[in-house]
Amino acid sequence: MALRRLVADESSDVSLGAWARRRRAERLATTFPGLEAMSVLDLGGTEHYWRSAPVKPSSVVLLNQYRQQTDLSWVTSVAGDACDPPAEVRSARFDLVVSNSTIEHVGGHVRRQQFADTVRKAAPRAWVQTPNRYFPMEPHWMLPGGQFLPPGIRAALVKRWPLRPSGFPSDVRDAVREVLEIDLLSRTQLAWYFPDATILSERVLGLPKSLIAVVGGGQAPAAADAGG
Repeated sequence: MALRRLVADESSDVSLGAWARRRRAERLATTFPGLEAMSVLDLGGTEHYWRSAPVKPSSVVLLNQYRQQTDLSWVTSVAGDACDPPAEVRSARFDLVVSNSTIEHVGGHVRRQQFADTVRKAAPRAWVQTPNRYFPMEPHWMLPGGQFLPPGIRAALVKRWPLRPSGFPSDVRDAVREVLEIDLLSRTQLAWYFPDATILSERVLGLPKSLIAVVGGGQAPAAADAGG
């Protein structure tokens, strides 16, 4: 579907989503001068994001449920839980934690709190982006007001919604699971999980589409912790 590819296809470099990711990567580089000298822990990130980033860090560790393939010498993929990282991640010290559109998927208040603890313990700097709950378009399915619908109605809609970014669920139960795995956050919630952060907005048509919790922005890595 041409419209889906233009609007929501994550694999397309010409979609609106790809444009937003490029703009976010540019803002990340501006927010953290010296990013090219930093060691980064990316919770829920992808090699594709960093391959296309305007500034490449010294090293990146990707932490996801499943190990990803990478041929970039400065990117390492680790399988594990961002709310309870494996020992090899817990024992490391990074300059910066980056996470884009992940905290809304980890599941419930307690898990989000654990996710925030992982961020705080891993590095003195952080960039945690998440879609804004009160933007009028639900971003995962490009469904207007979808986040405010009861799960059953939402599942019935997204089961055949033409702008969904990936294949259709196999049955109603699978569709319900899909909607239950996403819980968008408000500015108040994000600020609660990251009380020391500055909350930035990514705006579309003047409305805050996404929120970003930034800790330590504007700071280049000190000689003692660069590449730590």
